[in-house]
Amino acid sequence: MALKAVHVSDVPNLDHVPDNASLSLYSTRLSKGVEMNRAATFKMPKFMVVGHRGSGMNVLQSTDGRMKEIKENSIMSFNSAAKHPIDFIEFDVQVTKDDCPVIFHDNFILSEDNGTIFEKRVTELCLSEFLCFGPQKEGRAGKSLLRKTKEGKILQWNVEKDDSLCTLQDAFQQVESSLGFNIELKFDDHVVYQQDYLIRVLQAILQVVFDHGKDRPVIFSSFQPDAALLVRKLQSTFPVYFLTNGGAEIFYDVRRNSLEEAIKVCLEGGLQGIVSEVKGVFRNPGAVSKIKDAKLSLLTYGKLNNVSEAVYMQHLMGIDGVIVDLVQEITEAVSDLIKPSKMGEGDGEMEVKSKPQFSQMELSFLLKLIPELIQL
Repeated sequence: MALKAVHVSDVPNLDHVPDNASLSLYSTRLSKGVEMNRAATFKMPKFMVVGHRGSGMNVLQSTDGRMKEIKENSIMSFNSAAKHPIDFIEFDVQVTKDDCPVIFHDNFILSEDNGTIFEKRVTELCLSEFLCFGPQKEGRAGKSLLRKTKEGKILQWNVEKDDSLCTLQDAFQQVESSLGFNIELKFDDHVVYQQDYLIRVLQAILQVVFDHGKDRPVIFSSFQPDAALLVRKLQSTFPVYFLTNGGAEIFYDVRRNSLEEAIKVCLEGGLQGIVSEVKGVFRNPGAVSKIKDAKLSLLTYGKLNNVSEAVYMQHLMGIDGVIVDLVQEITEAVSDLIKPSKMGEGDGEMEVKSKPQFSQMELSFLLKLIPELIQL
């Protein structure tokens, strides 16, 4: 792929997708209180819990069986998450070389044949090639599926409950219809994409969303700033969030390197919010008020979101929601801590589960302490 910088300002009049993907089918109001008006403001209806890749990502080297229970980014994982009181699921969408949006996180798909390991880029496969990996819908065995860890170790992709790979259309048609979709527009961090390529990929995704979305709440998000800005220009129906790790890792594109830069991207491009690695927020809690002053929504992701106390702290800080792997545990904690549930009756009065109580001074102290702890 040619290394050519993308400048969204050079894209003329990208305020609609092709004629056969009619934007008029959808109003600018999302269901269940999630609204985006023409001024591009977006308000969450409540503190949200979002299932990461459905019921949680797979960490194959983990000793925690919960991280290997259900195949991530699968219809089974999505519908399992829907059994809990969550608002959205988050999943990763890439587009095959024959223009079909598929759901898969990694840039490369690995398989083994006669002792030889093959590695192929997902976007260089056609749909039929992509779907032949892993278990097949007909019950027969497909090509083996392996995964490379961040450390470079290659492992068999073994989970307790396996499922077939799927397309974005499959998700719209087979997942509980009330469940919102946070569609991450997935691109390789190490590739600079041509403008025409980004437009083609985004239009393929939008085509499926508008053809099959019906009344389902949808949010778009992306670490790729030009993709996030483009999808906002290509449509005005669904909110667009800019993904950032909040400075935990440094990239050649300065827009990705801090929450302050993320705010600039959102304001300049008319985006509705930011999704940050939670450590980036805890290292820089003062950015939360800046994000709120800019009338932007803020969600977080990361391992700390599997710790109920960290989730509750974010609620106190004014963060709008969390993307989590341990869906059952965190939804239960949110119900207990943020929306206390009634335990039973005693002497005619209902007992309520207790939750931490902080004075403003104590909360201020915690917000000063947490950045120091995160640095350790």
